[in-house]
Parts: sequence; structure tokens; C-alpha cells
Amino acid sequence: MKPRIAIPVPTSSDIDYNQRSWPAYADAVARSGGEPVRIDLTASLAEIQSIADTCTGLCLPGSPADIDPDRYAADRDPSTAPADLPREAADNLLLEDAYKHRKPILGICYGIQSLNVWRGGSLVQDLMPLPVNHSAGSKVAIAHATLIAENSLLASLLDPAEVPASDGFLRLPINTSHHQSVAAPGDGLRIVARCPDDGVIEAVEADPTDSANPHFVLAVQWHPERSYDISAASRALFDRLVQEAAAK
Repeated sequence: MKPRIAIPVPTSSDIDYNQRSWPAYADAVARSGGEPVRIDLTASLAEIQSIADTCTGLCLPGSPADIDPDRYAADRDPSTAPADLPREAADNLLLEDAYKHRKPILGICYGIQSLNVWRGGSLVQDLMPLPVNHSAGSKVAIAHATLIAENSLLASLLDPAEVPASDGFLRLPINTSHHQSVAAPGDGLRIVARCPDDGVIEAVEADPTDSANPHFVLAVQWHPERSYDISAASRALFDRLVQEAAAK
């Protein structure tokens, strides 16, 4: 049996967005050897838990929504999009299940923000004005670079031929499609990648303090599902997620 990877539908209200985006995450998981499992936001929490019980991995996708800033004790910025409460509830349940059972987690774009807030971290509510256009969107294949710490789990997944090393960092070209980012990392998470031009946090992962019982938790601000065909680094993220899920 292929390892089953839970993937919540990105939004509870934008059907067109779901139809465009969810299949890309599912395809990446399937091509890496997993079975993508759709989590519908119309399902009850009990139904979502029942499906989660059959899965051994979790992929948190992007979304056009923003996390409710009340959850990290911040005043709402005028640029902050409305919260998607069904998506937040589904993510929270799935994250609780994954942490309880140490299921591997890959967060993407909104997914990194959801993970970070669930772990007690905070967000930058708007990245404008900054020298980098972080909301470039899906039509821009490579928007800017990110610098990845060489001693990180993320770095260990990457091919040195694609990400040359310099001064303790690996430089990876990435796409970008967001206007918020991680501010203070949540409990048990560490920053492992930043945009070199403005310092925006581009990836977090589980702090490897418990090396005897490691938990694969990795989240990135870019969209590796969009660059699966052109980037070995993007494929490596999904490959490792599925491998970790298979080991469960």
C-alpha cells in the first residue's frame, strides 16, 4: 500500500481556486509515491479525524486566505485577507493529530503560516513595501533566491549541483506567491532559510533537539508543487515526505 498523505482543500469558499490548486499538490504527492487524500472542509471534525486516522503523513497547502491575527494576539492589518475558519479548524485538527502520532508534515505557503501560528508563533501581516515582490504569483517560475542554512534538514535534501554553497548557506532559486510570512517562529521550530534581499523567512523546520526520536516537520514559503517538473529540490521535498510517511 502507498502511504496516505492528508491534504486539506485550500479554501472553503473559492471553488475555482480549489480546482486549480489542489490537484497540483495531489499530483506531486502521487508522483513521489504517495496516495493523496482529500480533506474536504465541509466535513465535520469527527469525519476529518476519521480520515486522518487512515493517513501517515500531512501536506498543508497554500490558500488565498490569511490566518486570523487574533490567534497570535495582533491587531488586524488592513491588508490582511479574511480568515477561512473551516480551513483553520481542519489544519488545527490535522496538526494536532500529526504531532500526537509524529506523522511527517510538509507545509507550503499558507501551510507554513498555519503551522507556525498553531505552534504559538506570529506572522508579518504585510510585506509591502519591500525590495522583493513576494506576491509575484504562479506565472513567475523563478522570482528570487533563498539562502538555506547548510546544517539544516532542508539543506540535506538538496542536490549540491542545483544549490551551490557559499559562506555556510545554499542558494536556491524559488517562486513566490504570498504577502505574509513567519515573524517569530513557533515552539519547537527553527528558521532555516531567508530571502537574502530583505530577510523574509522562507522556511522553518523542527528543531532537532530530540535526535533520538526525530519528527519530520518542514515548511516552506514557496510552492514546490508548481516547480516539481523543473526543480530537483522541489521533488526532494515531496519524496522525503512520502518516505517518512511510508516509514510510519
